[in-house]
Amino acid sequence: MATTKIDRAQVADTALRLLNELGLDGLTVRAIAKELGVQAPALYWHFKNKQALLDEMATVMYRRLMADGVPGAGAGTWQDLLRAVNRALRTMLLSYRDGAKVYGGARFTGTDHAESMELYLGVMLEAGFELRDAARAALTTYAYTMGFVAEEQGTEPRPQEQREAVDVSARAARLAAYPLAAAAGPELFEGFDERFEEGLGVVVAGIEATYRRSAKSSPSWGSPLAS
Repeated sequence: MATTKIDRAQVADTALRLLNELGLDGLTVRAIAKELGVQAPALYWHFKNKQALLDEMATVMYRRLMADGVPGAGAGTWQDLLRAVNRALRTMLLSYRDGAKVYGGARFTGTDHAESMELYLGVMLEAGFELRDAARAALTTYAYTMGFVAEEQGTEPRPQEQREAVDVSARAARLAAYPLAAAAGPELFEGFDERFEEGLGVVVAGIEATYRRSAKSSPSWGSPLAS
């Protein structure tokens, strides 16, 4: 085992694969080392602690998200661009067990994200936004998507893998003394796709109304995103 050679990419890829099997709580340095056929200290040569590994895992997740280019690059409006990016982010996060927990708050280890951010900000500025407002629009939609997926994965750790504790009928019976709260169950714990789209639309409309009332809906982009 001591002679097995590993690199950062192998460790991150193995960790992401094990994440789907073990979840974040079960993803230990020991488990990753065992899967790679090395002793646990070998991983610390590449990552000083588990958070450093999580940062690299999030970076790999981001690179995979952008592997085919910025989602929505051919969109006709900035609204469609924001929707496409956040739809793709949600899909990516849901493809990993505890994906939102790993991705949220991570610090990317490279500069890959700067290129896509530069393109996004260019599109928003051309549409009439100020830099401050464009940046906050990105953060607002990102926070919405991250929060939504975190709650979604708390209910369904993996797609269609619902926890028994969030059975809507059982919940309604348990909350029978609170008819409004009981009746709200389906709106809270069912129809994730529909609810995500509706909420994303509300956020995008709010951005338009709050940050840039005069922003053009269909700018004539000179941005690389339009190419």
